[in-house]
Amino acid sequence: MRTLLILSLLAACPAFSAGQDYNGRWDITTATGSRAWWLELTGVGTPNPAGKFVSAYGGDLNKIDTINVQDGELHFTILAPKPNPARPRKSNRPPLRNSIFVARLTGGKLEGSLELEGSDRPPTKWTGVRAPEIKDKDDGTWKKGQPIALFNGKDLTGWKALNPAVPLTWTVQDGILRNAPPTSDILSEQKFWNFEAHVDFRIIEHSNSGIGLRGRYEIQILEDYGQPVNTHGAGALYSRIAPAVNASKPPGEWQSYDIRLVGRDLTVVFNGKKVLDKVEIEGLTAIATNSDEAEPGPFIVQGDHSYVEIKSFVVTPLIH
Repeated sequence: MRTLLILSLLAACPAFSAGQDYNGRWDITTATGSRAWWLELTGVGTPNPAGKFVSAYGGDLNKIDTINVQDGELHFTILAPKPNPARPRKSNRPPLRNSIFVARLTGGKLEGSLELEGSDRPPTKWTGVRAPEIKDKDDGTWKKGQPIALFNGKDLTGWKALNPAVPLTWTVQDGILRNAPPTSDILSEQKFWNFEAHVDFRIIEHSNSGIGLRGRYEIQILEDYGQPVNTHGAGALYSRIAPAVNASKPPGEWQSYDIRLVGRDLTVVFNGKKVLDKVEIEGLTAIATNSDEAEPGPFIVQGDHSYVEIKSFVVTPLIH
């Protein structure tokens, strides 16, 4: 009996081993190339697999509901959120559907597809690579380089549309950069790695915007004066880490972010209050336009949601 048990366990080992190869953090590029996703899997190959995913619904960090490996192929599902009676969906919007993912390991990469259950849309193809280990730490050894004014106070020089197919309605008036939604987000032509950034911005009631770091990590801008803190509030690392306090000013007042990013160590001072203190960025947020986490990237100013104004945008590279 004992021999049979050992033989059974040995026979199961290859399946468990193959499943364990899926564990870890993955940076994902879609076939369209317009968005980047992020996946973390733990416990695959054991009775208790778990996972997180960005961006299945609304850019959130979503919990994966089911995970299994069949004949060496990874299957995982994110169930559609239940309707919220307090916020009924518009009749012209398509229904929310379960997201079904299938992938295989090929040459160390995940080659997969996403299909919306019950939809006649063709599956979305995607490729995942292991998220890099970034060794840079905010350890006090970094020195400030020469400050760079990304906004010159006159025009959009140094910026371009994230989505060229959408009309670009950003303008500069009286030294202030402002959008007129609907329009495209804008991204800087210059790319940066480790840096400090100072941004002066102003919003109106119900505004929702954000600043993208390296084109991958969003610091949320939101009109939420006096509201409880949460992972979608102003000063948050969007959908990942809530600010320590709500430092928002009332709409119509000028506000500021002082952002410091070294490797994955992020610090944000919001209107003079430190709201994120050397927190670790585990991976991409919904604003991500590319998944090359080991490479420098541009800044993004989100303008497709609602109104935002920028008065100053100064970046100081950090160097050894």
